[in-house]
Order: sequence, then C-alpha cells, then structure tokens
Amino acid sequence: MPGLEPSFPRPLTMVDTALFTILDERLCLILTRRREPPFEQQLALPGGFVHVDEDADAETAARRVIRGKIGFDAPYLEQLFTFSGVARDPRGWSVSIAYYALVPSSLLDRSQTAEAFPADALPALPFDHDRIVAKAIERLRSKATYSSLPAFLLPAEFTMNELHRIYEQTIGIRLDKASFRHKILEQDIIEAVPSRFRVGAHRPAQLYRLANRVLTAFERKI
Repeated sequence: MPGLEPSFPRPLTMVDTALFTILDERLCLILTRRREPPFEQQLALPGGFVHVDEDADAETAARRVIRGKIGFDAPYLEQLFTFSGVARDPRGWSVSIAYYALVPSSLLDRSQTAEAFPADALPALPFDHDRIVAKAIERLRSKATYSSLPAFLLPAEFTMNELHRIYEQTIGIRLDKASFRHKILEQDIIEAVPSRFRVGAHRPAQLYRLANRVLTAFERKI
C-alpha cells in the first residue's frame, strides 16, 4: 500500500578498522579484545555496528569506533574495501565497510585496551579479519611508494633519518638514503622547522614537519 515501508531482510551493517603503527622498527597492527559474543575475549580488529541515529556516514562510524575502543582519534583514516556475505559473521548476512588508519606509536600510551602485534606475526583473528588485514597491508605498501602516507606514522616533528626508516618499514624494502632524501625534498612535502634540531650522540639533526597535513601523491615512486 502507498506510504507503507517495504518489508525485506536487512543485512548487519558495520565498520572494521585496520590500525597500523610502528613499534621496534616493525610494522604492527592494533588489536582489541572483543567484549561480547561472538568470539568474546578474542583479539580482533576494532569494529562495530553503524548507528543510524548517530553516524552521519560510514567514516563517522569508523572514527567513533576508534575513539570508543582505542581512546584517541586516528591522524589518517581512509576507506579500504567493502566485505560482505552470508558466512563472514555467525549472526547473519553482513556488510562491513573496512577502513585502515595510521597511528603514531606515541598515541598508544593513551589507550588502556590497545594491543599491538607485528603485521607478519598476528594471532588468529575472527570473522574475515584476516582478509581485511591482507587487503590493508597491500594498500598501505603500495600507496607508501608514491605518497606522503608513511609520514602519518610519525609525530608532528621528525628527522630525515626517522622519515627514511618509516618508509623502509612501511614499504618493507631497503631504500638508498641519498636517493630517498633527494626524492623527498623534490616533492616539497616536508619543510624544515626553524631553529629546531634533534640533539644526540652525533651532530644535531634538523627537524622537519609535513608541509601539509593532507595526503600528497608524488610525481614518481620513491
């Protein structure tokens, strides 16, 4: 009848987030323990249902989930892929809009629930979170070769050596230092912080920051 809402089954709609950080010079994923069934107390990617009365869109839902389960905002968040099907969740036919995020390790001190694991040595994960992780790692490594993406794993100020190492750890390959420095400087994605140096055992190292806190694509790969 006119005006009546059609009746049809609705899939479960949720968001899942693959949060990357660097610890002990290794690419790691941030996991949390599930508080409720199914898979209660198992380690999993932070995720949750979309709240239709609260979330303006899927990204808003993802950011809410990260704040609620991890305790802070992710400096960089990007939609990854949509995972769906009848078998991915024992509660029924479901759709998960997956995101990946980059988090400086310094932010982990603010969380009481986050646990970080090397991306190449993860525990068994529930649902289809292993597929989400594989897709996220593939996207991260690929995008890191031609953009400023890895820099979002660093604090606001960093040295050139720290930036070089974070690119190596993110991409997973060795990069020639001199060539890397030349390619980064020609992209104009970073700027020297006036009168700011990192003092250590060797000569003081100039500190840099991103010229723009928005992802920047390079004209050519690193």
